[in-house]
Amino acid sequence: MKSGKKRILYVAAAVIAIAAVAIAPSYLDRHKANVSADIVLYVKDSTSTLPEICSMFAGGLKKQNSFARVAKRNNLEGNIKTGRYLFGKGSSNIEIVRALKFGWETPFNLTLSGNIRGLEKLSSILGKKMLYDSAAFSRYFNSPSTWEKFGTDKANFISLFIPNTYQVYWSYTPEEFTERMKKEYDRFWSGERDAKAKALGLTREEVSTLASIVCEESNHLPELPTIAGVYINRLRTGMKLDADPTVKFALGDPSLKRILYRHLTVDSPYNTYKYAGLPPGPITIPQISGIDAVLNYQKHNYYYFCASDKLDGTHKFAESSDRHNANARKYQNAISRLGIR
Repeated sequence: MKSGKKRILYVAAAVIAIAAVAIAPSYLDRHKANVSADIVLYVKDSTSTLPEICSMFAGGLKKQNSFARVAKRNNLEGNIKTGRYLFGKGSSNIEIVRALKFGWETPFNLTLSGNIRGLEKLSSILGKKMLYDSAAFSRYFNSPSTWEKFGTDKANFISLFIPNTYQVYWSYTPEEFTERMKKEYDRFWSGERDAKAKALGLTREEVSTLASIVCEESNHLPELPTIAGVYINRLRTGMKLDADPTVKFALGDPSLKRILYRHLTVDSPYNTYKYAGLPPGPITIPQISGIDAVLNYQKHNYYYFCASDKLDGTHKFAESSDRHNANARKYQNAISRLGIR
């Protein structure tokens, strides 16, 4: 009996040893730290073959065959998810495979700066930084069904995009990206900003429209609330805004240095020399500083302003047209001396 039990124990031990030998390479492959340095993968095709997947690492794997074995055992070939993936130094094979197979993307910081001129420019920026190209974003942004979905129109759709830095996924579709921006937009406005807009008698869209004009008037942030106050004074008294940036927008030429009388005749609802009130929508994506400048505008009696004859980027403000005209002559003389037309 004792010898029989010993034989059984020997056989069992042998089986276990054989199994351990068989399992060990598989276990080691799965958990092998196989990334030599931080690497970012941009996967555009979910049907990528195993060699194509390996080539994406561009030599970033210590043991390519080890990764290939784990990928094959886990049916990664043809099942990879599109996306942007960051694998840190020391990432294991199974971590890589699971991330690619289940689409565990790594978000990245996307910065939208202020004063982006229109949906085409926005589409171009996004097309360079995300999976979908500019044409896909442009088609979506310019679709009436898109405007209807988000409760806006073509002129005001651009106001949904608040300049800031966001953590987003590279594979966002245009629809997913816009939905994300709408959530950020509502979060940005809810509470104090909405209350201030209501006190001004303006909608969110109208604040953004006025802010886009204010931001185009000056790069000197401290005077933005003063400029906003000028336009609010004009709106409240029924004066035309007479805003040069809106004429540039109507003409489709933001590079114009001087607005001449012939420019003021352009027939466009954005020409605030021709039509009273705010234009139909923002002329750019305004900076947050511009939006807040409108909501926290400076209360004063100024109705006019023009560039300072110091040519330092600041402006001179006036309560009367006579004082304004005098300031304007000084500015015109200053730029004429420099030969600027």
